[in-house]
Amino acid sequence: MFRVVTYLLITVFLISIVRAVIGIILKGFFELFSPPRQQQASNRPKIPLSGELKKDPVCGTYTSTATSLKEMYGKETVYFCSAQCRDKYAASH
Repeated sequence: MFRVVTYLLITVFLISIVRAVIGIILKGFFELFSPPRQQQASNRPKIPLSGELKKDPVCGTYTSTATSLKEMYGKETVYFCSAQCRDKYAASH
């Protein structure tokens, strides 16, 4: 009985080691054949890192004027962080 438990524990230990080694090898092959990370990051949309910030009148967060949703209410331009905030503001006005 003790011998069977010992064999089972050794088997589980060896399987864990083999899986770890295979994972490391596959990760190396993936990094070898995948494009460099700089090319992957360039596919993202360009978001300006600076600019004027406006406060969302509904939730109070500050959003960039370049990336926020803009709506004209009368002669005033109001900036929103999301469509949900814009809809809430439109419903209340």
